[in-house]
Amino acid sequence: MQDSPVAVVAGASGFVGTALVRALADDGYSVRRIGRTGDVTWGDPVGIARAIDGSAVLVNMAGKSVNCRYTDSNRNEILRSRIDTTRALREAVQAAAEPPHVWFNASTATIYRHAMDRPNDELDGELGEGFSVDVARNWEREFFAGDLPRTRRVALRMAIVLGDGPATNTLLTLARLGLGGPQIDGWWFAHRRYRGIGPTPTGDGTARWHRTRGRQKFSWVHLDDVIGAVRFLRDRDDISGPVNIAGPNPSDNRTLMRHLRERVGVPVGLPAWRWMLEPAMWVLRTEPELVLKSRWVVPHTLTAAGFTFQHPDLRDAIEHVAVR
Repeated sequence: MQDSPVAVVAGASGFVGTALVRALADDGYSVRRIGRTGDVTWGDPVGIARAIDGSAVLVNMAGKSVNCRYTDSNRNEILRSRIDTTRALREAVQAAAEPPHVWFNASTATIYRHAMDRPNDELDGELGEGFSVDVARNWEREFFAGDLPRTRRVALRMAIVLGDGPATNTLLTLARLGLGGPQIDGWWFAHRRYRGIGPTPTGDGTARWHRTRGRQKFSWVHLDDVIGAVRFLRDRDDISGPVNIAGPNPSDNRTLMRHLRERVGVPVGLPAWRWMLEPAMWVLRTEPELVLKSRWVVPHTLTAAGFTFQHPDLRDAIEHVAVR
């Protein structure tokens, strides 16, 4: 009998990473984990190289969670944790006698601008500016650096993932607290938490607000479809580069919050203006950007290639997450 193919997963202890490890094991892979703990740790470059050499699939989900306050120390660690881990993996792939056939690296759909006028896809989507966008830009730049002729690289620009993860839990918490109405942007005291970062920071350093009236777009994807997309892309040798991992039917904030209220059984939700959200998010130790930025992202590459989503409808996706 032949040995099982090897899949290497970095950042395997996170919300998406844990699900990917389970899925790859179900597919017959022998899974090696890289992280702060696991089969190999980030402080062991020899072990990382040994784990990657001879593998078939490499997946990197490593990076500090963005579900935090953007203090200077957190901002720096969010960027560093993505750049350093991606660089370590790339150097190991370059040195491998038998490098992986495909490397999936996490990215984020937040790389696109605040959009109310049209959706952003991989062909003509417009990148934004500021902290979150700069993190994504530098992350992808590190990922695609250098020449890896034997390894296909795919950057997974993931929208907000619905499942038992930080984004979904934060939104459900807001609904349970009675803040399940639309989140409405507006003026707030000047701060610099969202200023650009990295070698070439973008933006003017100010935190902008937009008059969306709670109609900011909400692009999302169910965890099952993240796993399905990775499996689909793994088997498609003709697809590389950035791929939007987002559901085909973006919604908006008002619709999202209505579905969440229905699910948690809170019939009324107070509209939450920024002046209400700022102190609430401070208590929750996260950022209002999660619910106030208009993310309008569509999965052109996946749909053009024939990928079928298991959960294309937002109400169904929320119900499925809550039940499971």
